[in-house]
Amino acid sequence: MTDSIPAQFGRSDYTSTHRFIFSGTAKEYFGIWIVNVILTIITLGIYSAWAKVRRNRYLYGNTALADGRFDYHARPIQILIGQIIVIGFLITYNVFLAFLPLVGIALAIVFVVAIPWLIARGLRFSARVTSYRNVRFDFTGGYWGAAKAFYLGPLVAMITAGICAPIASRWMLRYTLGNTLYGGREFKTQVGLRPLYGVWWLPALISLAGLVLFTAAFIPVIASIKAAAEGGTPPDSVSTLMIILPLYVLFFALGSVVQGLYSAGVRNVGYSATTFDERHALASDMPRWQFVWVIFSNLVVTILSLGLMRPWATIRLAKFQADHTAMHFDGEIGEILSTIKDTGSAVGAEFISMEGITVGF
Repeated sequence: MTDSIPAQFGRSDYTSTHRFIFSGTAKEYFGIWIVNVILTIITLGIYSAWAKVRRNRYLYGNTALADGRFDYHARPIQILIGQIIVIGFLITYNVFLAFLPLVGIALAIVFVVAIPWLIARGLRFSARVTSYRNVRFDFTGGYWGAAKAFYLGPLVAMITAGICAPIASRWMLRYTLGNTLYGGREFKTQVGLRPLYGVWWLPALISLAGLVLFTAAFIPVIASIKAAAEGGTPPDSVSTLMIILPLYVLFFALGSVVQGLYSAGVRNVGYSATTFDERHALASDMPRWQFVWVIFSNLVVTILSLGLMRPWATIRLAKFQADHTAMHFDGEIGEILSTIKDTGSAVGAEFISMEGITVGF
């Protein structure tokens, strides 16, 4: 399926453009989801590994690009082993923390230091169990790249009150997208700060406006509490609750808007600055306000239905994202993909089994 999504990098000579297509339905996915939930509860969580595999196989298998489908190849036992290791570590940590606090603290430090390694291994596992047209993906990111993207980036964004969030996003995009391979061919992400700041300013202004609003609304509450502490009349609890509760709801709503606007913008910028095999290009044209509406309405419907509409929300989001993602191809697509299939490196099942023990983290 071709479409008129804009070409990237100033090029207009791509041979064809194909949008991703998601063909799953809420009815089909609900059947998978409800069985997963029931069996996970009955088995005290053990079935969650099988549930994840069933879920991903359905979602991946119903995602197509240029008449080719994706697939998910992880085995449940791999994920279960990872989960058992995590549970064992947490039990050991809590025992030591209760009886030998210094050892418990040392284990916590070791875990914090190991997190970037675990993230890199988890991303590698997720890539290697994913295929398109029977050709596997791979991930080559290392420890220090993960530490920069997942530790230093959020820290810099937090210290600067979000001003440097686009810098953190660029590090994240370069690490996650820029270290991905398909059939041995590289994805490269060359995202600039200017377009990232271009999608940052609106969420930043909304955040600033929300902060001013909350501060102004809380001033009377703080003043009444201070007056009561100095011997005045205590504030009425019902009145205070009537002020605070709507503020919390508004805070949650604004947070959803800010997060949705920024994440959709970063996705558009990052995908549209990513090339494959130095010839082909990813593209994303997700409407940011529509994405906010999808995320927010999905959450509201899921809460009001006590979780029963979650499958519908999952399918709706997957279809929305697929509809606004595309691939520009430079050349005849059949020839391109057959060449990749012939020369792409395969990942052995035994090696994937060893990788799988870290995915639980």
